[in-house]
Amino acid sequence: MSISECRRPGQDQNHNQNHDNRHGHHLADDLPLMAAQLGLQRRRALAWLGSAAAAGPALLLGGCGGGGGGSDASGSLAGLVAASGTTSATTTTPATSTSSSGSSTTTGSSTSSSSSSCTALPGETAGPYPADGTNSSSGSTSDILTSSGIVRSDIRSSFLGTTTQAGGVQTTLTLTLLNTSSSCAPLSGYAIYLWHCDRDGNYSLYSAPTESYLRGVQVTDSNGQVTFTTIFPGCYSGRWPHMHFEVFQSLSTATTGKNSILTSQLAMPSAVCSAVYPYATGYTSSVANFAAVSLSTDNVFGDNTSAQIAAMTPAMSGSVAAGYTATATIGIAR
Repeated sequence: MSISECRRPGQDQNHNQNHDNRHGHHLADDLPLMAAQLGLQRRRALAWLGSAAAAGPALLLGGCGGGGGGSDASGSLAGLVAASGTTSATTTTPATSTSSSGSSTTTGSSTSSSSSSCTALPGETAGPYPADGTNSSSGSTSDILTSSGIVRSDIRSSFLGTTTQAGGVQTTLTLTLLNTSSSCAPLSGYAIYLWHCDRDGNYSLYSAPTESYLRGVQVTDSNGQVTFTTIFPGCYSGRWPHMHFEVFQSLSTATTGKNSILTSQLAMPSAVCSAVYPYATGYTSSVANFAAVSLSTDNVFGDNTSAQIAAMTPAMSGSVAAGYTATATIGIAR
């Protein structure tokens, strides 16, 4: 039903008379009235815009037409906003994401961090073969940390008395030292001492007393990282395959195990153990030893949480023929 159909009887006649009285029949008579009406409409539009702006920008944007509407911009709400002299601006700040291995910048409105969490590793025993001055060895020194040449990346060869290279599947291990008390920030300038048994399960300076291989120290870089070139360790009776390490505040303090701020161990991944021991040359004794042990019954790893075990197990990729690349994160509260 139209508006005219809702009028009461006689209303149409009164409406026409009032309409005729408001303006004449010439353009000169109508111009003043038209100007007054336009002024009123503009004031009403500006008043509406003021209240809409107070209600929030979403209401203003809701009145803006999208492409393909076919209407002229001067007749849209955006045109009225421009006419009123009111403008708005939105600034988007680039978001920066950082990681322990470097930094990258991504444009957007959100932020993220690849080092959002890290696990503080538990302290573990140094075991009976540390050669860090805390016990007596059978070799030429009981504290290899004071020996010239201990700071090295490739630890496969002996450097005290002999130059024997330990045989086995080459493994390149990168360790990243992070501060769990400071949003997992990398710790640079720290010294990390790494040692482990050879493929026969023997430790240099102890059960292999004439050798000094598979021991070395590196200093963390600006990313908190050190890299060692070594071999995949064998599995000896009663222990899950592992590597030992000690962390020191600086290289100058890395002279005895007594100065270590963290002593712990890394558990070798089960899948890699199963790939190496039966098929790589020289690991024959490890096959039966590995079959007789488990993480849950190991006297070092057995009482750790699943999160700790995950953090203590390096991520590894590669093959027996090509060698393996391993990475692990060492979380420590500083």
